[in-house]
Amino acid sequence: MRYLPLRETDRQDMLAAIGAPNIDALFKDVPDGALLEAPVDLPGHVSELQVARDMKRLAGQNLAAGDAPFFCGAGAYRHHIPASVDYIIQRGEFLPAYTPYQPEIAQGTLQYLFEFQTQVARLFDMDVANASLYDGSTACLEAILMAGRITKRSKVLMSGGVHPHYRDTVRSMTRFTGETILCADPTTEAGSPGSDTASLMAQLDDETACVVVQYPNIFGHIEDFTALSQAAQAKGALLIISVPEPLALGAIKAPGAMGADIVVGEGQGLSVGLQFGGPYLGLFAARQKYTRQMPGRLCGETVDAQGKRGFVLTLSTREQHIRREKATSNICTNSGLCALAFTAHMALLGGEGLSRLAKLNHARAAQLAERLQAIDGVSVLNASFFNEFTIRVPGNAEALVERLAGNGVLAGVPGGRLYPARPTLSDILILAVTETATDEDFDALEANLKEAL
Repeated sequence: MRYLPLRETDRQDMLAAIGAPNIDALFKDVPDGALLEAPVDLPGHVSELQVARDMKRLAGQNLAAGDAPFFCGAGAYRHHIPASVDYIIQRGEFLPAYTPYQPEIAQGTLQYLFEFQTQVARLFDMDVANASLYDGSTACLEAILMAGRITKRSKVLMSGGVHPHYRDTVRSMTRFTGETILCADPTTEAGSPGSDTASLMAQLDDETACVVVQYPNIFGHIEDFTALSQAAQAKGALLIISVPEPLALGAIKAPGAMGADIVVGEGQGLSVGLQFGGPYLGLFAARQKYTRQMPGRLCGETVDAQGKRGFVLTLSTREQHIRREKATSNICTNSGLCALAFTAHMALLGGEGLSRLAKLNHARAAQLAERLQAIDGVSVLNASFFNEFTIRVPGNAEALVERLAGNGVLAGVPGGRLYPARPTLSDILILAVTETATDEDFDALEANLKEAL
């Protein structure tokens, strides 16, 4: 029996209160053609056993990352997650409490979050990190909102090298917060694809709240943003650096060393694997002087009444915890389980292991780039990269990727998929190479590219 708690008069009163003429008006932002005009045409019920068989059959149509040569990246990376990580996150002392507000029953949760914050702050070379956010894209948005609170400005400059999905997330959310987002068009110049630092510096003015760049950028290019940081500081603006592949910081200069004011990132690759798009792990760090403007929560270290080491929730900035006018975000949680997996993996690697793994990733990527550069019609655009680089191919890269997928090779992310409205980027292909790629994978990619081209 359906339970309808509201009467028709209740619904009419609610619509009147929000100024909507009818229920349909609540869906006005849904694009034409996306709304269903009738219930979904689903088959009748079957047994649980039959459902399991049908789902297995459907799953068999997928070409999974672990079952094929895999060179996809563009913000989502396949790294080897040790089996010990899965064991650690299931230990009883780390079972996440619903909230860490009661330290007497949440010491395991608070301790690993404290260690997570320490790892992120050291990785980014920043003063303080929070207990994580939902993912890299929303962390980027929160950094922009934080910059606006600090500078009391609303103009945001975003590099064309920032992931287009991050840019879309920022555009979507800032429709309701009043920021002016100026996004540069991506460039694919040979040697430094995605680089537009000089243009960003020229656009800085006294109304700019922040400049947002990505490191390495969406095309894999690496550059030093020290000069951009100094230029932003001279105008009273903040520099936000986004790091979708934090493993890179085991081999290249940390954002904090370049003068970044806020650093955000995506911890998925070092915590939970690809997982069909989620859950992910947002990383967020800032300078000490901006601590009270940070979103989310901070865990701190203290001593109890007996002088023993303990952990507490030091700062929580949501409206339910502090006076509404002083709230800095509506973030009411963190990606706890993913943060625990990240913490365990980083602890197992250690500083030396992180550096070795980063160097291995770069070395393998350099080997593949050299092999692909030798193929007629293929040109590598990057003069510098970590484990991801961009190539230009004859014709349509998206069609090429589809053809190779049919041969069992996942050849990367085509520019047309990331930038469907920009046909000039239809011939570029972004490839990521991690420690999971073998020589046999390289051979398969090279052979299939030569045949297809």
